[in-house]
Amino acid sequence: MKLAVFSDGKLQTKVVSEKNNFLNSLQGIIHEYPGLKGCIVSSVGSFSEEELQVLEQNVPVLVLSHQLKLPFSNEYATPSTLGVDRIALVSAAASQYPNENVLVIDAGSCITYDFLTAENKYLGGAIAPGMEMRYKAMHHFTANLPLLNAEVPEKLIGDSTNNSMHVGVFQGVISEIEGFIDRYIENFSHLTVILTGGDAHFLRDSIKNDIFANSNFLLEGLNYLLEINTD
Repeated sequence: MKLAVFSDGKLQTKVVSEKNNFLNSLQGIIHEYPGLKGCIVSSVGSFSEEELQVLEQNVPVLVLSHQLKLPFSNEYATPSTLGVDRIALVSAAASQYPNENVLVIDAGSCITYDFLTAENKYLGGAIAPGMEMRYKAMHHFTANLPLLNAEVPEKLIGDSTNNSMHVGVFQGVISEIEGFIDRYIENFSHLTVILTGGDAHFLRDSIKNDIFANSNFLLEGLNYLLEINTD
């Protein structure tokens, strides 16, 4: 779980907390920044009533959903199913890259692809398994493959089972991302590509296409949503 404090649109601090230590991290942020004016919560998993109450006792809270005022035209066919993390990413794109075709790639638990047109229309994108999910799938659905942590392979050809798995996951993801970018470039000129998410640091140096890597892109989108939804 991530906590971040912004002032005048600039990130002041970011804390990454384990679920079981979140309340302590939250109390630390509240103590360090007693003048907080507002808060936005983006949760795709569980966010307990206790955690929400602690927030509400200290700062006005806005819970992100598709029903908030958004800085883009949402053309998604099922807007109620659009993940809040994707809403935040597209909001960051609308804020930082106006009048541009933008493809946002978030390499996390899943790899999501989200496309915003130069006319500020969100058309949708794609969802694919992330790196960790691919390792877990190979381990779970086979009899003998081990469960590995992600590594950048040193060679193109894996010379052991472990190395072959690393090559398969890493090169598979790189090829997928580059393929998506190439297909979008074929259909949309002057494409800006943003790479973010927890696995972006594994991938950014190996992608041949021109990209902008920004690990805080989702947080910046959340801050912008808070700004435009607060009187």
